[in-house]
Amino acid sequence: MSIVAVVVLFAACAPPPSDPGSPPTTTAPLPDPPGRFSVLTYNVAGLPQEISDENPRRNIPRISPLLNAYDVVLTQEDFDWWVPALSLLDFANYHTRLRADAAHPYRTDRHPGPAAVGVNPNRRPLLVGDGIGIMSMYPLLDARVWAWSDCFGGPLPPGAADCLAMKGFRVVTMVLGDDHLVDVYSLHAEAGATRRDQDLQYDNFRELAEFIESHSGGRAVIVGGDTNLHLGDHPDGWDGEDAVIWADFLARTGLADVCTELDCDEPHSIDKFAYRSGGGVDLVATSIDFPRDRFRDEVGRPLSDHPPVVATFDWDAAGGGGDAD
Repeated sequence: MSIVAVVVLFAACAPPPSDPGSPPTTTAPLPDPPGRFSVLTYNVAGLPQEISDENPRRNIPRISPLLNAYDVVLTQEDFDWWVPALSLLDFANYHTRLRADAAHPYRTDRHPGPAAVGVNPNRRPLLVGDGIGIMSMYPLLDARVWAWSDCFGGPLPPGAADCLAMKGFRVVTMVLGDDHLVDVYSLHAEAGATRRDQDLQYDNFRELAEFIESHSGGRAVIVGGDTNLHLGDHPDGWDGEDAVIWADFLARTGLADVCTELDCDEPHSIDKFAYRSGGGVDLVATSIDFPRDRFRDEVGRPLSDHPPVVATFDWDAAGGGGDAD
């Protein structure tokens, strides 16, 4: 029997056993501006070993200590909510193992479950949460979780099985110093190559833009994650429609694409960063890197099917601080 069949037989929406939680937060004084910090976004390919094309059982523990090189870590496919049947698999340990050797004292909580994000589990073959996590060396406030309003794709084609998860985005307000606040978003957009998937990508980035307008108005913002948008000559780019989605999103929110701004080596990567200044914080993207060689095993195999992407930002006070919503 396939893993999907097993899960469907036992699917329910009670949360798994309690997460061991984050380590105690630090009380060290925050640095005065100006300053510099790095942000990693990484889709860690954390699907169950039994259905994964990667090797998460082996690779997730290898990724964990590598995260300490970065001040802020945004992860996707880092699942911390799943139906009870999946707790019978080693998959249930991946989230904790990814954090086992990470030193970041501030971390988002476990996904609150479908009811909290407005997902009706009876209307989709739901198996897992959003797979989105945020870890930081800086304090995090006001964490929020958002699930896309719709999805396409179950355990069988067409689609890319998006309705098995509660994909969407998470946002936290990161404290760089007294009254120096930045809203940090980690996202995972609709995948798949059908017309329905494409229409839902339009909806995803419209929803995200509307949320940024209402929640982060006037404030500095960093957005990172797996956009599933192909900006180059790619069959999933829908003859330039993905580029239109991204350009419209940037224009509406006032964000700048870090890769475009810095003329990076991989402008068509679906794993992206965008940002803006605001709320008394000036942000300047100073570098973007794809450190593939660092995220390989002992024989040179990549630890995920996505590249790690690292952006570095300089920040300074800009005559006043922002207030949290």
